[in-house]
Amino acid sequence: MSKNKSNSPFVFSTNPDFKFEQDPEQVSTLAPAAQKLRLQLETKHRGGKTATVLLGFMGTEKDLEDLGKKLKSFCGTGGSAKNGEIIIQGDHRDKLLQWFLKNGYTNTKKSGG
Repeated sequence: MSKNKSNSPFVFSTNPDFKFEQDPEQVSTLAPAAQKLRLQLETKHRGGKTATVLLGFMGTEKDLEDLGKKLKSFCGTGGSAKNGEIIIQGDHRDKLLQWFLKNGYTNTKKSGG
């Protein structure tokens, strides 16, 4: 018995009009001025350590990772970029807010904690 090599969970359909849906279009990254970004300070689930979290980035995963790399380099600290958010180790909200405003992200604010 051979295995199904496609990633589709469908094996058979009795509907004569059945057609596979196309994958959704790739999400394009919004312009910096159109981004609505929020900087939050979090300590939960981090062993008591403080982290600055950037929320609200609308764009591709690659652009998110590139922005995360720039921010980590700017702050001189570690972090990660995944699941639509960028996590920077430490409290860098003021520093990051100035960087965003300087680079055209005019709709960026500090929020939460």
